Amino acid sequence: MLEDYSLTPPIEGSIGQVALPLAARDDRPGLLVFGDWLDAEDFQPLADAAGFRLLGTIGLEGASVRLDRQTHCDGLLLFCQSATPSLERLLVQVETQAVQTGMAVILVAGWDTVDLAYGCVRSPHTQLLCDPDRMELAAAIVALGEHRPAAGRVHEVDRESAKLQQLSDEVGRLARTLDALTHRARNGATPSFDLGPRISDRPSDYIGMPALAPMGAAGTVPTNPSTEINAAQIRDLLRARRLRADFLPGDLFADPAWDMLLDLLAARLERERVSVSSLCIAAAVPPTTALRWIRTLTDKGLVERQADPYDGRRVFITLAQETADALIRWFGASRRLLTT
Repeated sequence: MLEDYSLTPPIEGSIGQVALPLAARDDRPGLLVFGDWLDAEDFQPLADAAGFRLLGTIGLEGASVRLDRQTHCDGLLLFCQSATPSLERLLVQVETQAVQTGMAVILVAGWDTVDLAYGCVRSPHTQLLCDPDRMELAAAIVALGEHRPAAGRVHEVDRESAKLQQLSDEVGRLARTLDALTHRARNGATPSFDLGPRISDRPSDYIGMPALAPMGAAGTVPTNPSTEINAAQIRDLLRARRLRADFLPGDLFADPAWDMLLDLLAARLERERVSVSSLCIAAAVPPTTALRWIRTLTDKGLVERQADPYDGRRVFITLAQETADALIRWFGASRRLLTT
């Protein structure tokens, strides 16, 4: 004979007469972490500090499937420092979902993948880091929670969020300055006139193409006898700026935006194209800081993204025509001051 349980009231939160504890609902936004050789215990404190609920840490091989199956994700941290055959497809998938859902993203690239990652970025809320230290990564995760937009809605970063990002940059700069002062040798160092490695010095199977003028643009720099300059003069100016770091703490006088504009002007005169990684080297600051400045200059219209017509994976940075004209005028004005 079968027992009848139809009149038995449902039991919730108990087994027999023993009450079971019910976990409180966790309404915090969810954070996914993709990357190989990761440990969830390393990211749990960072997630908690930033106000996120850690949804899991997944290797890159299973990242695409997990992202498809994840019903909702507010933030995503993707470590992609090494190039893999499926990395480009994963980056495109992540950025597509970020644009469609408003998901906030942090891409942690390396020197070998920063150009590819930059070329795939489409969401205005994606942060691109390159070989960050722990402090830069923690600041980015905190900013991820602060800057996270409402799902399906794109908006400008408000002033308070911008101040938070500026504060985190300042903390990092001061920390690096103190570290440099602590370890600086007491004896005078031999001055260095080297600009540092260019992107052409890095091993790669990529073959750069000659600079081509953008469609619809003049693609020339105005020249006349009173203001004519050449790339060698600009390189000399950059070398002189680098020379300061041999005598004074370099972080105290860092001016990455100006250094990048000068490097782009020299490249324009040489009819060379400049990749993102090369421009980060020219900035003479940590690559993550340089990437933020590249984004700022792009947003303000001072520089432009230019796709490589021969390789869809590559995006170059070039001066806007108005910026190039303004730099030429500045050189002419400064030269007149020095000669009077």
